[in-house]
Amino acid sequence: MRSPVNALLRYWHSVLGLPRQLPSWHRDRLREELLERRMTKTSWRKLSETSDVFFCISRARYDGSYTRNLPPITPRHTLIYVYMVIKYTSRWELYRTTARLCRVPHFDQVCEVVNPGKDHKLAEVALRHDIDVAHFSRVCRRLQRVWPLLP
Repeated sequence: MRSPVNALLRYWHSVLGLPRQLPSWHRDRLREELLERRMTKTSWRKLSETSDVFFCISRARYDGSYTRNLPPITPRHTLIYVYMVIKYTSRWELYRTTARLCRVPHFDQVCEVVNPGKDHKLAEVALRHDIDVAHFSRVCRRLQRVWPLLP
């Protein structure tokens, strides 16, 4: 039987509409995120990196790649789940809004959650969606001045 949390996460992933990835891609991302989490020092960064780990696991499960189980919703994990959903939904909406402001006719097909704080990631997103890189990056940088993003 599916838990309500798993059902909500499945629905959330369907809304994000991220392209499905191979199991090896998910394993590599999870390995990277676990390493980053181990290396972090502050509580705030640990929360952020733990949310990245949870996201990797939930996305892999959504894509049909079993990696491991997500921790249950407990008082200890509730903040991580909430942080994860806010963080990745905000990134997703930032990219869609940027595409809309760039007058991209297919802005609703821009489904991305990579870190917009990295210039090379902005370029990758623009190229994946056949958008002028310089214009997309400039608009996204301006929008980030007022957009509430979590690290």
